[in-house]
Amino acid sequence: MPQLIATLDSIQAALIAAEKQATELLQEVSSSQANWQPNEGRSWSICQCLDHLAKINFIYAAALQQALSSSSESYRRPTSSIAPGFFGRWFLQQMEPPVRTRLKAPGKAVPTPQGNVAELLETFLKSHEPVRAVLEGAKFVDVNRLRFKNPFVGILNFTVGTGLMVINAHDRRHLLQAELVKKAVGYPVAGNWAV
Repeated sequence: MPQLIATLDSIQAALIAAEKQATELLQEVSSSQANWQPNEGRSWSICQCLDHLAKINFIYAAALQQALSSSSESYRRPTSSIAPGFFGRWFLQQMEPPVRTRLKAPGKAVPTPQGNVAELLETFLKSHEPVRAVLEGAKFVDVNRLRFKNPFVGILNFTVGTGLMVINAHDRRHLLQAELVKKAVGYPVAGNWAV
């Protein structure tokens, strides 16, 4: 299993890259295209991918912020790099594209069937704001030791550093999925939808 290392700066850079990717992905995409679902409606649309990401990011960032806010003085030692443990590395590899394992979306993060493209992009971009607040607070904490309770799988307790890396990996996973919608058989091309 390869070593996965990150820094708070590299996590911030990955957030910026995801925002740029999402913005470019939706350029000149109609509402019909953004809401079209491949595989005869069995796979998510571009809008559903963004909606899911935003929901996960808000919930995950709140759990990370809670851990930072309630951390004791013993965790007040900043770290220069983030190095997940064995299970954290394994989980990150499952999350990263290309997708090896399909996971069922938690009930709190199931996307809505249809969405407004501009609103969903704005919500996705806003979902990174609380993540950035966590990054700011994490500058003063040992993110390799401080743990948080996973808001979706209660038995999992990752480090805050691993949680931040999971957000980046999850963004990459579903932004790639959204990009692949455009390449799927049956994707509506210009002129093939009602205005």
